[in-house]
Amino acid sequence: MANAQALQLNTGMKEGYRIMGMSLTVFCLFSVIIFVSTYAGVLPGGMVGAFPLMMILGAVLGEIGDKTPIVKDYFGGGPILIIFGSAALLSYGILPVRVGEIITSFMKKEGFLSFYIAALICGSILGMDRKLLIKAAIRYLPVILGGVSAALLLCGTVGMLIGYGFTEAVLYIALPIMGGGMGAGAVPLSQIFGSSLHVDVGTMLSKMVPALALGNAFAIVAGGLLHRLGKVSSKLSGQGKLLKNQEAESEKENSYAGDIDYKSMGIGLLLATTFFVWGKLLGSFIPIHSYALMIISVGVVKALGLMPHKYEKCAFQWFRFVMTALTPALLVGIGIAYTNLQEVLDAFTIQYVILVAMTVIGAIIGSGLIGMLLGFYPVEAAITGGLCMANMGGTGDVAVLSASKRMGLMPFAQISSRIGGAFMLILATALIKLFI
Repeated sequence: MANAQALQLNTGMKEGYRIMGMSLTVFCLFSVIIFVSTYAGVLPGGMVGAFPLMMILGAVLGEIGDKTPIVKDYFGGGPILIIFGSAALLSYGILPVRVGEIITSFMKKEGFLSFYIAALICGSILGMDRKLLIKAAIRYLPVILGGVSAALLLCGTVGMLIGYGFTEAVLYIALPIMGGGMGAGAVPLSQIFGSSLHVDVGTMLSKMVPALALGNAFAIVAGGLLHRLGKVSSKLSGQGKLLKNQEAESEKENSYAGDIDYKSMGIGLLLATTFFVWGKLLGSFIPIHSYALMIISVGVVKALGLMPHKYEKCAFQWFRFVMTALTPALLVGIGIAYTNLQEVLDAFTIQYVILVAMTVIGAIIGSGLIGMLLGFYPVEAAITGGLCMANMGGTGDVAVLSASKRMGLMPFAQISSRIGGAFMLILATALIKLFI
């Protein structure tokens, strides 16, 4: 026994400090090659250039964030530093403009974000307990409604008390924040408001974007704080489980996490991307966001037991690989391609910050309380039903769930962002008729 312990100690001493599973020497060598290529202007375009730079930046910033006392304890650690750190590196000219173009193109035009979310949605739903999925989905919509109602009411009331105005606070701050992101939220909202108020859509959008950006930042930070709360009070959190009696309902919770099979992961890749394409196909006939249609499709397949266990395991293993290996790289992409630091900084007036904070706090309180009444853990209900309504859609979901260390809740986060976002457009149409 003593010899075994000595051998383990000697092995650990030889390995030394490791990052991304590599020795510091090897990691530094790779980093030098990538950074020299970056600043020499010869970093290739597309995924072959974007991937190594994003992975290295994500690893470095993640390590710093996870070891910085206040950041790691109260603000989500690595994920939040990766997002805002990478955004700052580009905004302040530390990274070349061409790097921003390569990564932005990779995230948006080449669809890396969609690729990542497809893997998470497909694998996490098919890897869930079937009875749990059915039971949770039925009670989840009231959690969203509770968060939205409390967010709008709290923001409007505080807006009235501090002289901003109830209507203005609700229409220009709370609704955009809770509206499902930029493309599915702020853009259509600005069109609805612009046509109803006879105001230029661009003007309306310029009012909404700062709220959206600042609300997203607050939601990410709140995700880290809720994770901290969950560690302090075990009664409030399921540590990643949504339902309070989820442990007793798991059928084969660990049966998907067996030995890695490379062919199975390939099948999982095909399943995830095919379901994504299926959502797009349905979206060409049905006026609902393709992500929502994908979620519904995968959920129906899982609920009805149509997918053989073997293929569910393939999708789950692919999801686990993508989540483990590619999340830091994705967060760099979110920071560079989707996070505008200037918009966040420009919004920092006292009134505006207070109202954005009230919206996010209201979302947390409303969804957490309703979730608790319906048998959910308050922390997980607040993260998925509250913060994932208050963030910037798919990118915000990844950031919030990363900061709260609950990536397994992605299906419910996407329900909030997509189906909840569609509901907000309907609500906005009704509210503008009521207020104006």
